[in-house]
Amino acid sequence: MPFQNLPPLLAEALSVRGYAAPTPVQAAVLQPDAEGRDLLVSAQTGSGKTVAFGLAMAPQLLGEDGRADRPGAPLALVIAPTRELALQVSRELIWLYGKTGARIATCVGGMDASKERKALNQGAHIVVGTPGRLRDHLERGALNLGQIKVAILDEADEMLDMGFRDDLEQILDATPETRRTFMFSATIPKPIVALAKRYQRDALRISTVGEDRGHGDIAYQAVVVAPADIENAVVNLLRFHEAPTAMLFCATRDNVRHLHASLIERGFDAVALSGEHSQSERNQALQALRDRRARICVATDVASRGIDLPNLSLVIHVELPRDAEILQHRSGRTGRAGKKGTAVLIVPYPARRRVEGMLRGARINAEFMPVPSAADIRRNDHERLLSALMVVPAEIDDEDRALAARLLAERSPEDIAAALVHAHRAKMPAVEEMLDNSGPPQRGERPSNDGPRPGFEETVWFRMDVGRRMNADPRWLLPLLCRRGHVTKTEIGAIRIGPEETMFEVPRAIASRFMDALKRTEGEDRSPEGGIRIIPADGPPQSGGPSRAQGKPNRPVLARATVRPLGPQGRPMGANNGPRSGPSGPHQRGKLR
Repeated sequence: MPFQNLPPLLAEALSVRGYAAPTPVQAAVLQPDAEGRDLLVSAQTGSGKTVAFGLAMAPQLLGEDGRADRPGAPLALVIAPTRELALQVSRELIWLYGKTGARIATCVGGMDASKERKALNQGAHIVVGTPGRLRDHLERGALNLGQIKVAILDEADEMLDMGFRDDLEQILDATPETRRTFMFSATIPKPIVALAKRYQRDALRISTVGEDRGHGDIAYQAVVVAPADIENAVVNLLRFHEAPTAMLFCATRDNVRHLHASLIERGFDAVALSGEHSQSERNQALQALRDRRARICVATDVASRGIDLPNLSLVIHVELPRDAEILQHRSGRTGRAGKKGTAVLIVPYPARRRVEGMLRGARINAEFMPVPSAADIRRNDHERLLSALMVVPAEIDDEDRALAARLLAERSPEDIAAALVHAHRAKMPAVEEMLDNSGPPQRGERPSNDGPRPGFEETVWFRMDVGRRMNADPRWLLPLLCRRGHVTKTEIGAIRIGPEETMFEVPRAIASRFMDALKRTEGEDRSPEGGIRIIPADGPPQSGGPSRAQGKPNRPVLARATVRPLGPQGRPMGANNGPRSGPSGPHQRGKLR
């Protein structure tokens, strides 16, 4: 169904931008019941909210001729949680209202406040800004909200989560009570309901979460890996998909910094976005993505707010989101405007159950699959190479033909083609070998007729207070032991997992070094795995396996076996700066742990 009953200049702007029909949220705010009323709208990110409230406020901004009057005190105010989102909203409204003569001023932190005050003094019909900067201009007398006819809170739930309640209340209290108030929010929690009751009158409640695309254009996948393999999984996923633009989410700015540096070192064209970057650096990073000078953006959740990249087709949750709402917001960076996208969660083995619960809560059906192997990536590379090399350039000049003839005179066509293929492949980052997830047998048992393998004739046994009931599995225990004990996986012998605890052996020749490494890394981790204890055992397990009936030796904790977040130079955050194991072990620089 096409747009109806719009001012001609707005309809023309929509047509030029390729809008043939309204999205569900746009149709909802344009229905007759919504005319002139306050609106409380819940809609997923990427559903066309900016255009929706841009169209809904048109009657308060434009005259009968469909044009804006001479600019003066602002008539509409849009408040967004972050600079990026405010700038994006401003860009959307500029093309939507461009031919109407409406002037738009943007006021965000990190920009030149004096230039913003000058723009406000010259007059504006619409002001778009972040809460802190708008409040600053209001207190300094540069922002006059006495003529506001429409106030819009975009991503209101996020602004409350970020602590902007006082700013929002001061700003809204300065506007006339006769204004229309729109609140757009992905969810409507109790704080949003309370804010709506205070500042809205007879608001029309609109929810298009179940109607709009939401996640319909996003294919969800989950890959389960050993914690030490997370960064390798990132590399292989990027190489497998070769997306025009991909966004990688980390939990902290330190992790963003490390992963970005690691990808650059491997040959990927990547930029980083986090709270430590200035507005100028953010703008440069986003422009590099839009210009195709970079294909990968590594970002934190806050830095990614408001980012809308038209070619973004892949989102990778490098570190898991805290809850379903953040999962949906991150993933919503792709699958926008009717385009297809893929969102991949990298799930450490110990976190699988939590992720499955999160997906159920969000009503998302994710396909669990293995990390793409080298063979999978090579197969995709072959297809992409053939497609790229079979494309004949639109124009071939005489100089190109002369060089081609010279090459044919000196080399066979097969050699030239092979060299061309080699040149294309040389530009591609290397595929990472994933850790051998088979590890020892599930319970570390060896057949009775097997003698000890070389080097394990004499061993020392250790005990961990995690067992099958806590999802203990060699696939994540083995790399954890290697990392904390500074050994390689070949130096870990049998792993025997009982209901409540796990026992494992190391060669007696390295037991002292292993214990020293455990002592040096003691107490560094605050993650859920940080409470796992590693202590010497009194001897090998009995034939029935580890048993609580035997009790635990009363010995001090030697280490907390952990999975650390990223840190500088490839070290876990908070790790000591002592010597590390050689390049053959799992402690190579650049590995995400």
